[in-house]
Amino acid sequence: MAADRDERPRVVLGVAGGIAAYKACELLRLLTESGHRVRVVPTAAALTFVGEATWAALSGQPVSTDVWTGAHEVPHVRLGREADLVVVAPATADLLAKAATGLADDLLTNTLLTARCPVLFAPAMHTEMWEHPATRANVATLRARGAVVLEPAVGRLTGADTGKGRLPEPPEIFAAATRLLRRGAVAPDLAGRHIVVTAGGTREPIDPVRFIGNRSSGKQGYAIARAAVARGARVTLIAANVALPDPAGADVVRVETTEELRVAAVTAAKAADAVVMAAAPADFRPAAFAASKIKKVDGEAPALELVTNPDIAAELGAAKPDGQVLVAFAAETAELSRAVAAGHEKLLRKRADLIVVNEVGVAKTFGAERNEAVILDSDGSQEALPELSKDDLADRILDRVADRFA
Repeated sequence: MAADRDERPRVVLGVAGGIAAYKACELLRLLTESGHRVRVVPTAAALTFVGEATWAALSGQPVSTDVWTGAHEVPHVRLGREADLVVVAPATADLLAKAATGLADDLLTNTLLTARCPVLFAPAMHTEMWEHPATRANVATLRARGAVVLEPAVGRLTGADTGKGRLPEPPEIFAAATRLLRRGAVAPDLAGRHIVVTAGGTREPIDPVRFIGNRSSGKQGYAIARAAVARGARVTLIAANVALPDPAGADVVRVETTEELRVAAVTAAKAADAVVMAAAPADFRPAAFAASKIKKVDGEAPALELVTNPDIAAELGAAKPDGQVLVAFAAETAELSRAVAAGHEKLLRKRADLIVVNEVGVAKTFGAERNEAVILDSDGSQEALPELSKDDLADRILDRVADRFA
């Protein structure tokens, strides 16, 4: 049994001294219950918020709090060397500053200096602290060295304050952590890149209570956003009517209609290295919006005049700056072989670099957990992928994007 336990992925969970330290308890539970061996390394300030006994009970491991306890085992070197992943949650402004400058005045900062594995920081602090030039410079330094620093969430902070600086929810930090573990020691190949991802399906209002829409759940776009974050990118996620938790580390822009999606995508794309158009915009919208609910007249349905929505991917392709990678999607109800033929035409018309072709339908792709696709490249090549989880497909798509940058 001991040998089996030793085979578990080894995670160091660093906890800095912020009120969000209590949320790290849930992250610890998610890690341990999914088969990871976790050593918690809290700072002295963190122990003010959550005591040593709590960390020990939840992890089933001794808690390392200073460099002197068990000095014969040299914990300040051993913990970092042996870890498969180091996660710091919450990472305060103070902790980020120490990590960026190489300060090693406690066990956690020593561990960060000796770690030769992926390192993930989940910041949590007040908005003003996050936006301060010193913090932004420290984050940029850490990212340049290959660490993954998540963008904080927006929401309630301490007291009555709200804004950007909230610790991302533990399940989303867990998702980012497990992605990093899966990639292993591979360097974050999208570090320093800005990736824009669209997700979900737009809705075109008919009247105050009805709309034209589609079945897109946003799961594939969200999977791409999570994968890009784990690979070191700064991610802007434009979400159209998606009922999923925000991916940790992504800046989320919410839209409803195709025109709102177009404006958000065109704006974000101006400063993007890659744009992945995974959303399903409605192709049509009503020619006119009824200000009040449309009534049946003598049981007859009213005529509904439709007009065509703009092709957002084609607009982005026409304006694409040198070096930017545009990934389009082609959702077809035809069988995959016929869908690929349609995908080639769309690839040329939209001036995309890559297009992901998949067959959709009721309970197929839209809302499902898995996806089968063909990736077409503007160089004429294509890659047919077997049915994969949407997380795995996300990485395959980003592999092609990273190849373009390389």
